[in-house]
Amino acid sequence: YTRAEVARHRTPADRVWVTHGTEVFDVTDFVELHPGGPDKLLLAAGGPLEPFWALYAVHGQPHVLELLREYKVGELSPEDAAPPPGDAADPFAGDPPRHPALRVNSLKPFNAEPPPELLTQSFLTPNELFFTRNHLPVPAVEPGSYRLRVEGPGGRSLSLSLAELRGRFPKHEVTATLQCAGNRRAEMSRVRPVKGLAWDIGAISTARWGGARLRDVLLHAGFGEHPPGEGEWHVCFEGLDADASGTPYGASIPFDRALSAEAEVLLAYEMNGRELPRDHGFPVRVVVPGVVGARSVKWLRSVAVSPAESPSHWQQNDYKGFCPSVDWDSVDFRAAPAIQELPVQSAITEPRPGAAVPAGELTVKGYAWSGGGREVVRVDVSLDGGRTWRAAELAGERPERGRGWAWTLWELRAPVAAGARLDIVCKAVDRSYNVQPDTVGPIWNL
Repeated sequence: YTRAEVARHRTPADRVWVTHGTEVFDVTDFVELHPGGPDKLLLAAGGPLEPFWALYAVHGQPHVLELLREYKVGELSPEDAAPPPGDAADPFAGDPPRHPALRVNSLKPFNAEPPPELLTQSFLTPNELFFTRNHLPVPAVEPGSYRLRVEGPGGRSLSLSLAELRGRFPKHEVTATLQCAGNRRAEMSRVRPVKGLAWDIGAISTARWGGARLRDVLLHAGFGEHPPGEGEWHVCFEGLDADASGTPYGASIPFDRALSAEAEVLLAYEMNGRELPRDHGFPVRVVVPGVVGARSVKWLRSVAVSPAESPSHWQQNDYKGFCPSVDWDSVDFRAAPAIQELPVQSAITEPRPGAAVPAGELTVKGYAWSGGGREVVRVDVSLDGGRTWRAAELAGERPERGRGWAWTLWELRAPVAAGARLDIVCKAVDRSYNVQPDTVGPIWNL
C-alpha cells in the first residue's frame, strides 16, 4: 500500500489503519480495547505509530509488537517509504520535522498545538508536543560559531559563545508555563471574528528550563544598576529569525524584571533536561516566567539595555488588548500598553465538546494558570452552564508564594445521570483573588 492509501483509513467507518516500520495494520477492532483509550490510538490513524509510541515507553515491550502483528494487512510500497525531497527555493524548506499529533494552525510559518487530550497527560509537556509559535522560518544555527551580543548605554558590550554562556555562569533551572497571547482565539471568533491564528486551548505548555540567569549575564556585562534618567528602562531581545528584508523578530521586558533575582528570567539552552529543540529556540532562547510567550524570544542573537521598549512590530503593534467596542477601523495601538503578565485562566481538556459520556461518574480534567507568579488557589467547575458550582481537586506541589510560574492541573469527579446533557464551564482563581470570567463576550477584543 502507498502512504496515501493508508491515510484514507482514519475513522472506524473507513477502518483505522496505521503503519509501523514498513508494515501496515488494520487496528479498527482494537480501537475500543486500547488501554490508553480510543482517542489516543485514533491520533495515529492513517499514519505511523512510531512518533506516538515514543511518547509512552510501555509500547517498547515485546508483547505490544506481538499484539500489533495480529492486525497486519500488508506492507508499504518500497518506493513510498522514503520522504519526499525538500524544496531548496522554499525559505521554510529547512524547518525541522514535527510530531504528527500536533494540530497545525499554520504550516508556513509553522504554528501548532497539542491535542487537548494529550495536553494534560503529564505536568511537563514533552518537547515533541510543546506548542510551537513561529513568526518566520526556523534559522539553522551552527553552535560552534554562535555568539550572543549584550550591549547597553555607555558603549559597553559583551560577546558570548555558547560554551562561555554555559561555562561562565551558574546553571539555573525553573519550571515555567509559556502561553501564546492568542491562546483560545477561536473561542473569541465564535463571539465575533478575530484576526490571527485560530488557536484552540493548546497554545500553552510547560517545561523545565535550564540556562544562565539573565540577571547574571547583565551583571557580568556591567549593567547592575538602573541606568540614570527618568522613566522605565527596558531590556530588548532580537532573534536570529528574520523576514525577507532581514528584519528580525524582537521584543522587550522592563529592566527591573530582567535584573530581578525573584523573576528568574533565563537565557535557556535546555528544555526538559535536553538540548533546546530547533523549533523552540536552539541554541539559546529567553524564558520570561509569568509573562506572555511573545517576550520569550527564540534563537536569541542580542540583548540590549535601552531607555525605550523594543521598536519591533510585535512589541508596538501586536500583543495588546482593547475595549470590546474597538475594531480594526478605530484601533490605536499607541493607546494600549504591551502585554507582559497575563491574566488568570483555566480550560477543560477532557471531555471534549460534543463528546458522549457514559452515565455514572464523569471525570473532568483541565489546566489553570495565572501570570506574574500568582499561583492558582482554586478552580470552580459547573456541569450546568454556571448555575451551580463545585471546587475541583488541584494536583501537584504548591509553589513558593509569588513563584507560581507553572500551571496547575485539576480534576473533578461528579455523578452523571443517564440521558443528561451537560454544559461544562470552569473558572480559576489566583492567589490575588483574580477570577477568570466564565464567558467570553465581555472580554472580546480584536
